[in-house]
Amino acid sequence: MMKDESVFSFAGLYDTWIGPHGEKVNTCSIITTKPNTLMVDINDRMPVIIKREDEALWFDREVQDGKLLESLLLPYDENQMKAYPVSKMVGNVRYDIPDCIAEI
Repeated sequence: MMKDESVFSFAGLYDTWIGPHGEKVNTCSIITTKPNTLMVDINDRMPVIIKREDEALWFDREVQDGKLLESLLLPYDENQMKAYPVSKMVGNVRYDIPDCIAEI
C-alpha cells in the first residue's frame, strides 16, 4: 500500500488469443520483481509497481522498445509504501471482503 493510500498501477500483460478448439481466450498476468526492503520479510518477490510518471509509457501499445520497458520493472521505492499485518483470509480465494485487508 502507498503511504498516502493513493491508487497505483501494477505492471501486467494482457492478451486475447484463439485456443486449440477455436475459442477466444483472455489471459492476464502481473509481473513481479525482487522485493524492496519493506517487502523482503514478507515474500521473495513483489508486483512491479509502475511509477505514475511512467504509466503512459507502460500503457502505450506503440512502444516496442524492450530495453526501455524492462527498465521500468524495478522494485518500488519502499519509502513511499507501508505494510501492516492482515488476516490469513487474504490468501484464500473464497474471501472477497474488506476484512481481508483490514489491519490486525
